[in-house]
Amino acid sequence: MTGQRADARRNYSRILAVAEAEVARHGAAASLEQVARTAGVGSATVRRHFPTRQALLEAVFQERIQALGRRAEELSRTEDSRAALLDWLRDFVEYAVSARGFADALTYEPPTDTPAGDVPAGDAPAGDVPHSCGAVLDSAAAPLLRRALRDGTVRPGVTFHDLITLVVGIALATEHHAEPSAQAGRLFTLAVEGLSPSP
Repeated sequence: MTGQRADARRNYSRILAVAEAEVARHGAAASLEQVARTAGVGSATVRRHFPTRQALLEAVFQERIQALGRRAEELSRTEDSRAALLDWLRDFVEYAVSARGFADALTYEPPTDTPAGDVPAGDAPAGDVPHSCGAVLDSAAAPLLRRALRDGTVRPGVTFHDLITLVVGIALATEHHAEPSAQAGRLFTLAVEGLSPSP
């Protein structure tokens, strides 16, 4: 049994390394079958570790998700609630734009659209997959959004689902742009400031 577990861990590590390279090349369209061939294992072995393409993408981007979670915790100590939330969202946009397939991994639909101000701490609405990228980020960012709502520094009723939809939309819209990061930053600024200048 110990040997089997060691083999399974080695297979997992090898598959994940190959998957990271495939996703970097092809984004969310990376083929599970190609991952299996390159890793030198059967398709069934890949699907045992990653039953869906979404599961594979989430594993590939786990480190980025954890980094965004740490950044949210760090910004929660910032006095200005609006600045804290916007700084985190800028980082989120940069991450989503810089890695092919990341925006696709973030696509999820929560069962409810409860405003963050109505969600108890640590009890943010989860996506369809209990530990999905979106659900993990939702949990991390909920305190930032809740504080901004409480302070009146964002529009009442804004939800994390609104924010993740905005970030994913910007990332996908700029994916093939000549300078995706610059264009994404411009679109994010437009979204924050609005199309019309203040009177």
